Amino acid sequence: MEIVNATGMTAGYTMGVEPSGRELLVVVVKGTFAIPQDGGTAELLAVQRPLITADTFTGAPGYSAPAEEVDFAPRKLRCDVLVSGSAHAPHGEPAQRIAVGVRLGGWTKVFAVVGDRHWEAGLSGCRASAPLPFMTKAITYDVAFGGVDERHEDPARHAAYMANPVGRGWHHNLQARFVDGAPLPNTEELGRPVDAPDGVFAPMALGPLGRGWSGRLPHAGTYDQDWIDNTFPFLPADFRDDYYQAAPADQQIAYPLGGEEMALANLTPEGHTRFSLPSRDVPVTFFHRKGGHEETRAVLDTIAIHADQGFMTLAWRSTVPLRKNMFEISSILAGTKSRGW
Repeated sequence: MEIVNATGMTAGYTMGVEPSGRELLVVVVKGTFAIPQDGGTAELLAVQRPLITADTFTGAPGYSAPAEEVDFAPRKLRCDVLVSGSAHAPHGEPAQRIAVGVRLGGWTKVFAVVGDRHWEAGLSGCRASAPLPFMTKAITYDVAFGGVDERHEDPARHAAYMANPVGRGWHHNLQARFVDGAPLPNTEELGRPVDAPDGVFAPMALGPLGRGWSGRLPHAGTYDQDWIDNTFPFLPADFRDDYYQAAPADQQIAYPLGGEEMALANLTPEGHTRFSLPSRDVPVTFFHRKGGHEETRAVLDTIAIHADQGFMTLAWRSTVPLRKNMFEISSILAGTKSRGW
């Protein structure tokens, strides 16, 4: 199969499958845009980033926060808004605590970033030490509330905070010898400080969730003996496409149409950065081997802001079900060619 890319961006295709076993043909077009500093519209860069073919992490896979997720999700029901970067203290002055936030159209997410601190455990319980001032602080799930508690000598007492097992600050065993001096998270909800090592607090970050974390795993379906005996290797019947959303639920929005204003607060050295999403129509045409064609409009379903590097990527996706297999499609056109072509 040939794909003709007339978008000026990066394009590729892959196969997907539904729980019914029906195969899908998935086309992804991804553009890399500069983040303007003058409030204008993001412009396409001369050098485009390639499509991501495997998940990446901030450290060891499975033991650190997801950094970027593979671009080839078969389908996304909503648009993921993802941000990687750092918090910057305003006015160039060290701060113990600041608010950071992202706004896109009418959607907003804001939380607090706090300087380094640790648990102080004593006879009266646990309390957080005073946070140290900072100028910049990286924001990932590695420094959000959560973690794995494996300090106890009895493995049966080990546990994990499955909303974010790579984080810090959470403890299952509350003896002072396990908790005292352990680090607290550097992020937390506004107005709801982390004040108990065994509490239930929302992990605050802006990147993708791990595939096996509690925010995504319930959508993956049931993999039991009945599935092994009667369904394998297909997806279980209760699998939901929501599983393909990499962002947490509060970072999933309706598909943007283009032109929406985006604002970043204390996520760049400038303090407040505003710009508009580009307005781009991304048609994808599928040409059938036996004649005829099907034209679709890809939807913008992934926005990834790389604030520290000054660029963002936008991914458009078009997914069509196949009657039999991918060989029924002879070629794909991403973008627009002349009628003469």
